[in-house]
Amino acid sequence: MHVFEALVVVHVIAGTIGLVAFWVPIAARKGGKAHRKWGKAACYGFIGAGALAIAMALLSLYGPEQRIPSITDRELFAGLFGWMMLYLGLLTIGFADYGLATVKHGRKRVPLRAARYQAVMAAVVLSALWCGYFGFRVGHPLMVLVAGVGLIAMLMQQLFIWRAQPSAAPMAYVGEHFRALIGMGISAYTAFLSVGLIRLVPEQVFNPLIWAGPSVIGVGLIIYFTIQTKPKVKGAGARKVA
Repeated sequence: MHVFEALVVVHVIAGTIGLVAFWVPIAARKGGKAHRKWGKAACYGFIGAGALAIAMALLSLYGPEQRIPSITDRELFAGLFGWMMLYLGLLTIGFADYGLATVKHGRKRVPLRAARYQAVMAAVVLSALWCGYFGFRVGHPLMVLVAGVGLIAMLMQQLFIWRAQPSAAPMAYVGEHFRALIGMGISAYTAFLSVGLIRLVPEQVFNPLIWAGPSVIGVGLIIYFTIQTKPKVKGAGARKVA
């Protein structure tokens, strides 16, 4: 078995753990034992899958063998299965790392300013910029779109990290936790489609409607949990008695 094929096998195993475990904390009681246990399993599974995706992307770009020779547009292949795969791997790791960090540090934002966390987010930003530029160059809007999603997400995280914490929103980190880990699911499912589609339905591999599915579902979940975790205003709905 060649190195690339071995990486694919391990990537599928790690990704399957993450893809299955991902839905348990969404459905389970928030903060409960099942939520924490399966949430960690999803994060570590996706971190492993993301690291392997980066390795496969580098092999696709610089390896000695030509991957999927049936695709004749090699520049587009390098974009989707090289640079975008590398970016999605980093984005998945970045989301998982940030989601775990927000729970670990809770209300404290200063620890998130450390170089250890900032370096991960910087790697995501740099890979997103290159992915977007490459996509624009080869004329593929999908690469530009997914790059924009990552850039906006990193900007939102930095705004949270560096903004002074208002006393009225001590639990704001919970919303950050949900958004980061749902974002992790979006990037992981998108990356999964980029690997799986070429084997299952190769004629649909460049169909942007299929690739947009995880983002549509994920954004819907982010909106839902943002509303759910929004602090309730005391006395809301109460009427003034004249």
